[in-house]
Amino acid sequence: MKKITFSLITLLLLGAVACRKNYFNTLPPDRNFNTPGNVTNSEAADMAANSLSVNSNGVVNIIGDLTLDAASYVRQHLGCGTLRSDTISRQSPAGSTTTYSYNLKYNYIVVCTNKVADSLSSSLIYSGSFSSPNLSQSNSGSSIFGVSGLDSAATNYVINGEYKSAGSFQSKTDTASHGSNNVDIVFTSLTLSKPSRTIASGSATVSITGAVPRSGSFSYTGTLVFNGNGTATLTLNGTKYTINLNTGWWGPV
Repeated sequence: MKKITFSLITLLLLGAVACRKNYFNTLPPDRNFNTPGNVTNSEAADMAANSLSVNSNGVVNIIGDLTLDAASYVRQHLGCGTLRSDTISRQSPAGSTTTYSYNLKYNYIVVCTNKVADSLSSSLIYSGSFSSPNLSQSNSGSSIFGVSGLDSAATNYVINGEYKSAGSFQSKTDTASHGSNNVDIVFTSLTLSKPSRTIASGSATVSITGAVPRSGSFSYTGTLVFNGNGTATLTLNGTKYTINLNTGWWGPV
């Protein structure tokens, strides 16, 4: 009789586990507690938005620095192969909702075609921190970008290259969500109109990875399309978001 009772209990427990597993697997990504790392799709989108926006000293600021220096080098008629460096300490304006403080070190090489300076090769290392309404992060990283269109006859700057960030993060909406993260964005034909240097078009691939203590690792991949109106569309693990490139505000499409 004991053997029969034990078998019935075992079958009931196995059935309960199977039902629980099926229930969790039907939840959307932001509610699926089997998702490794305890970082939601929305939190990963927030990391991407902060890596881009002006308000958190993201890539848009870096692109602004590159094209500003490129325009300056054209005015100075710098020769082929000229090496230049630029060091910047940048803090958020007083009263900002998102605050940041960063140190950046740029290195440039003027590149020529047929003895005409028409592009700029740049490398950057940086470190600092930011704090937004949803997320705070301390990070350091690098970028390598090529900027074409230095020739005065060109109507646009076109930028290709890669931005990397690595550091620690703390979610302000979920105190259990904290740990290490890495952001990698590879840009293709990011086009800025002259002379305003506003982003007109371009695309990028995005990778966001990291780990949360006692919860394991997380990994998100996606794409960016720059819309030419001060926004970009992020598609992350199949979900679409609109990102304001100035404020860092984002929301589902």
